[in-house]
Amino acid sequence: MAVAVFDVGKTNVKLLVIGPDGEILERRSIANRVVQHGAFRRHDLAGTERWLLETLWELAQRHRLEAFVTSAHGSAGVPVCPEDLGREEPVCPLLDYEQEIPDWLREQYEAEGGGFEDRGSAILHGALHQARQLLWLEREMPDALAAATDYLCLPQYWAWRLSGVAAAEITYLAAQSGLWNLTGQRASEIVVRRGWTHFLPPFRKAWESLGTLRPELAKRYGLPEDMRILTGIHDSSANFYGYQAMGFSSFSVVSTGTWIVGMSDSTAFERLDPARGMTCNSDPNGGVVGGVMTMGGREFSAITGSESMDVPASAEAVRQMVARGTMALPTFGADDGLFPGTAGRGRIVGTAPKGEVEAKSLAILHCALLSSQCLAALGKGETVLLDGAYIRDPLFAGLMAALNPDARVFVNARADGVALGAAQLAHHGRGPLCETQPTLAEALAIPEIETYAATWRARAARNRKETQA
Repeated sequence: MAVAVFDVGKTNVKLLVIGPDGEILERRSIANRVVQHGAFRRHDLAGTERWLLETLWELAQRHRLEAFVTSAHGSAGVPVCPEDLGREEPVCPLLDYEQEIPDWLREQYEAEGGGFEDRGSAILHGALHQARQLLWLEREMPDALAAATDYLCLPQYWAWRLSGVAAAEITYLAAQSGLWNLTGQRASEIVVRRGWTHFLPPFRKAWESLGTLRPELAKRYGLPEDMRILTGIHDSSANFYGYQAMGFSSFSVVSTGTWIVGMSDSTAFERLDPARGMTCNSDPNGGVVGGVMTMGGREFSAITGSESMDVPASAEAVRQMVARGTMALPTFGADDGLFPGTAGRGRIVGTAPKGEVEAKSLAILHCALLSSQCLAALGKGETVLLDGAYIRDPLFAGLMAALNPDARVFVNARADGVALGAAQLAHHGRGPLCETQPTLAEALAIPEIETYAATWRARAARNRKETQA
């Protein structure tokens, strides 16, 4: 028996078949296409659905698909009505959150969007926050929105298309949607004020079966009639849930890639500072999970001049740069990240890196410092788990262990943590899907690394003033 995981990323969508032992048996992917739709850019739900069902049919020829579950990127949802099930896609569009928004929408959401408790973050750029997207639809498509009966977040949209059952789910609504106040366990102020509460369907747990595949889809595409359709989950929460299923508690996760994302189940809500990129998220049980984000990938490429470099990083190169005081100060990108007021002011101080090996090594060191700062913001605790792109270079885990000597730092070398966490939902309550545990990282011996890190933190915090002077 296998689980079909539909992993919807902002750039690409993937369909994976994961076996009962956690092995990824097959995977397929396509681009997550965006098209123009009047005043909006929207995702091509009809095209994605055709690909999904045809690919499910192909995979079902070789695997017994017991369940289907969706994990998805945040800030995406669509209003629907029952008649939309008979259409290729809903009348209301699924908006692309990266598009620019009109000034009136920016100003109205700033006035009505509520505080940190309602949003779970600072006000983000573009069309992020689903409450802001609903304001836009209310202005541009009032009749279509008025006809809608349910607002479905992206994982629950796909569950609805396949099962016909509408549901809400806590990890997704709590992921900076602006629609739900997690700590108050209630709809946000803007939802109540604008009369949107009727859009929120009943809450279901991420691992619950909403039903089986709609009979007409099973017949049309030759798919298993008894395939369970699960509620689904937010992607970062799926990754976090995978570690919870392994038995970890009171821990922090650092996932690395374009974004460095830190999450912790032991961070007090009062500690979360939206001015430093911190967020409030949820685990599948509704527990508060503190979060923090910074664009590590932009920092890496600014230092190396490339998104990736084939040359390996070098511990000896790090030792030499630490000894001579070479460091990269944030922030090279357009987002302040962890250091307010530093956006676009990133720079290298001290003797410049000598060649590609030193440039790569400095970039890895810089991202390890940023990741450690994420942990410090969260109040990391004794257990830290690392996953994502940077762990492919062994230097990163060794540096993280050296920079956080008071914590046990583990490395999860398995890729596709989001998909595996989502597949775990189909096995909820039955122990971990995969028996392979993360391994303990060994700290690199870097003389004076703690002094260097303290200097970096102080100079990073002052970088705004120094560069403005």
